[in-house]
Amino acid sequence: MLAYRHAFHAGNHADVLKHTVLGMVLRYMNQKDKPYRLVDTHAGAGGYSLEGQYATKKGEFEQGIARLWGRDDLPGPVADYVAAVRQFNSDGKLRQYPGSPAFAQMVLRAQDQLRLFELHNTDHRILASFLGETKNVEIYNADGFDGLKGQVPPSSRRGAILMDPSYEGHGDYGRVIASLREALLRFNEGVYMVWYPQVQKLEAAQLPRRLESLAPKGWLHVRLTVQVPDSQGFGLAGSGMFILNPPYTLHDELLAVLPYLVDVLGQYDDANYLLDQKTA
Repeated sequence: MLAYRHAFHAGNHADVLKHTVLGMVLRYMNQKDKPYRLVDTHAGAGGYSLEGQYATKKGEFEQGIARLWGRDDLPGPVADYVAAVRQFNSDGKLRQYPGSPAFAQMVLRAQDQLRLFELHNTDHRILASFLGETKNVEIYNADGFDGLKGQVPPSSRRGAILMDPSYEGHGDYGRVIASLREALLRFNEGVYMVWYPQVQKLEAAQLPRRLESLAPKGWLHVRLTVQVPDSQGFGLAGSGMFILNPPYTLHDELLAVLPYLVDVLGQYDDANYLLDQKTA
């Protein structure tokens, strides 16, 4: 797990989906004046160079944010997402990509709290240098699965949780379920966002069904499939987000966005999306 660096994948199609959804959820929560807490259990470095050796090794951002960068027909939530990336690139050129903490910091208000967990020592140091002195931000060099239980419920009883582990470590799929189950016992009204990869693993295929069983108050499942695995069955075909207690507006917002993302990000004729939900 500690060998994983998100810098290899920054700005790819999975990040497009994840960060577009994150922006939608946070903007919805901003509609009420009452403060809330966002907990990011696997925060990463907070920002990534797209010109560095990690990002350029496979150039995954070329099939993600780069396909959206110069377009003038972006749907509203996608336009908000691209605007945030532009804010991270003051010279107008696509050189840097903001991680989830940076996206969140651009949307959160002065009264809201940001709690960030990152176990990789190098990424934690970068994250701390970036946001460590920011008001209402706390950064922990600790396991986010374990740390989540100490962050919920927030005193305001309003909160959102983003959980997007690498799924390369031992038992990450199982730990997602166990960590969420415990958090929901403490704070069942929170909005829980779980990202997962669409890969040739049984655990990945089973995860949405397992998450459904944790969400008696309702859930939303969105998946974007943009490419086919390689001849050995490896590669990231797409990714999904599973949201427990989703904003009631999220389904219709995504329904207006997903066909566009399939069209622009799809790398084969059968690129597609899934959007499903269950209301309480």
